[in-house]
Amino acid sequence: MRVGLPWPRIPYADWQGTSAFLHLCTQIVGKYRLSHAPWLNHSWHATLYVSPRGLTTGPVPDNDLMVTVSFDFYDASVVAETSDGQRAMFPLEDMSVAAFYNATAALIAKVGGQFDIGGYPNELPDALPFQKDTAKRPYDVEAVRRFHAALVRIEPVFSRFRTGFLGKVSPIHLFWGSFDLAVTRFSGRGAPLHPGGFPNLPDAVTREAYSHEVSSAGFWPGGNGAEEAMFYSYAYPVPEGFSERAVLPAAAYFDSNLGEFLLPYEAVRTSLDPEKDLMAFLQSTYEAAAETAGWPRKSLECPVGQPLVPRPLS
Repeated sequence: MRVGLPWPRIPYADWQGTSAFLHLCTQIVGKYRLSHAPWLNHSWHATLYVSPRGLTTGPVPDNDLMVTVSFDFYDASVVAETSDGQRAMFPLEDMSVAAFYNATAALIAKVGGQFDIGGYPNELPDALPFQKDTAKRPYDVEAVRRFHAALVRIEPVFSRFRTGFLGKVSPIHLFWGSFDLAVTRFSGRGAPLHPGGFPNLPDAVTREAYSHEVSSAGFWPGGNGAEEAMFYSYAYPVPEGFSERAVLPAAAYFDSNLGEFLLPYEAVRTSLDPEKDLMAFLQSTYEAAAETAGWPRKSLECPVGQPLVPRPLS
């Protein structure tokens, strides 16, 4: 018997055009947060978060306001809300990237904010500036809702995995540059200078992001060298023997081109226990990184069998 609610089908080929458009839309909204939020290590001040209805910036300080900009995938809209009670929106529909950019700028201005972002996409090769990307793009409402339903299943598993670590660990957040939901654990040790080289991303940003030794896992809806929805896990720097480690579940494998472990979303979705299989992938690939690199695990991990948070007083 399957455990829990069914996970939705999200075949990348069926919504590739919409996914590419949504990726660029998240960059525009994410750059608004980036332009106003106080800097936080590893660019954590720039990310988006899964919400019950879509994706959100969370509160962004702008002038004397706190502004939240959210994708509402159920009403197919982008919504801005402010600390002084204002609320405004515009519809998400088939449109150009330039039209979305202009609509977002008008939305922020309407609620009293300041829209002053960089005009180019990041981490995408040969991408047009947002305001010059005038070709009409598709927006498949139902496909985006299914994608969100997948994020809603995935995020709690990532969150539970996160709680098993006492050391430095990232929030569960969506990086709009690469369009992936991610969680990263840190050993506490420094890392060698990253070579950089990501398209349309300053090497200084990459090098700060990888300034310390990490084991990072996440989820792509497709693209990025894997043309189907995938879970991934990698280590930086890559320790000797990492790629040869046996990991779980059986459908997981090491991709030598990408240099990381992959697990097809479809294998998890069709599993008798998707949450268990995903957790096994997260844990076993972390152990592959930590054991081959010699992480000081006793000081970083919760004791086996102990509650991850204190019980409330009765």
